[in-house]
Amino acid sequence: MSLEHDVDHWGSHPGDAIDTALAAIESSLHDLLASDPAYWRTSTKKDLLARLETIQAQQAALRLRVLASSGDIAEEAGDKDASAWMRAELLVDKAVARAQIKLATKITQYELVADGLAAGVVSPDKARVITTALDKIEADPVATTEDLALAEKLLVDYATRLTANELAIVGRKILAEIDPARFEDAEAQALLAEEERAHQKTALRVWDNHHGTVGFDGVLPTSVGMRFKRLVEAYAQPRKQQLVEKGAGLPPWERLMGQGFSRLLETIDPAALPRHGGDATTVNVVISLEELRKDLGTATLGYDETNGTTITAAEARRMACNATIIPWVLGGNGEVLDAGRASRFFQPIQRKALRLQAKCCQAEGCDMPPEWCDAHHLDPWAAGGKTNLKDGALLCLHHHRLAHTPAYTHERLPDGTIRFTRRP
Repeated sequence: MSLEHDVDHWGSHPGDAIDTALAAIESSLHDLLASDPAYWRTSTKKDLLARLETIQAQQAALRLRVLASSGDIAEEAGDKDASAWMRAELLVDKAVARAQIKLATKITQYELVADGLAAGVVSPDKARVITTALDKIEADPVATTEDLALAEKLLVDYATRLTANELAIVGRKILAEIDPARFEDAEAQALLAEEERAHQKTALRVWDNHHGTVGFDGVLPTSVGMRFKRLVEAYAQPRKQQLVEKGAGLPPWERLMGQGFSRLLETIDPAALPRHGGDATTVNVVISLEELRKDLGTATLGYDETNGTTITAAEARRMACNATIIPWVLGGNGEVLDAGRASRFFQPIQRKALRLQAKCCQAEGCDMPPEWCDAHHLDPWAAGGKTNLKDGALLCLHHHRLAHTPAYTHERLPDGTIRFTRRP
């Protein structure tokens, strides 16, 4: 019987020294957790956070060392690595466990990175960034062993001054820093290849959640993605600023960004869109005459229920203010009673005129800026209203929805403001 796994190089009693050290760490943490940071000096908090950062890196170094030699755990568990045991005993997801084991294996190949972790100057995130960069250098046919060694030294040094994200940027260009004449052209070629791969990976998926929302996700090239992010933020920030000035609580930033994205889509001029199916991109709404007459009627967004989705008639009327929309009114037997005209946006000159008349949302008591307002038809377009200044009003998204909600009525007061009243 082999006793190899029971040998403790610290003494004759395997595990005793390790157990003592761990007990000391646990006791110290228990003492610290028993103290309330609310009563600490600012300098004490700053010192603790800085030292914990170092301790966490050292703890990670120890964990990775153990994982790098965890073959016996895998053997005992009958798995190819220790991730199965980590999933069963530590409740760590296998994907996370395998990522940690992979990093542990990589660290053993790069001595300076391992030393940086043990010294507490390289965090696990930075170690992952460095090893990824070094792996790419090792695979680079132009790079030499000396280049790899120098790159490791430089990146570990940079890790003491940069965040993980900043370090990743440096890692992609580290060879050009080592020898510009030799690697700048190669870097340019690599960047071109990366951009081409990014375009190949570009994707967008959209699906109906069947509970009033549509879900989507996707991947964009960095240049387009950052532009998209800035555009959405441009619509999200005014809303945030208004809430801050009012002293109201801020919703999650993700919700503000979602609302900003919605506003971005709703303000796109249909005339600027490409032709689609032989016509400008439009939205078709199918509604029966009976449903059209109801306050709480429903409509189909699309040509039919199979290829569309159900919305309220109120939402269809709201959309008519801001989108190119063709309403199809059907009789009892499905015959087309009316194929309405495509509604029109308020023209830019009309919006400017509305902004001169009203400096913000015209709902009573609302001061949402005009950039965040829709041009609303007081005489509903769906009921034959016209797109003109007399029948137009600026309403923010909230009040515009309210204007099309059957539970509320609204009227224009003599001073031009719009008063909303809940129906009894």
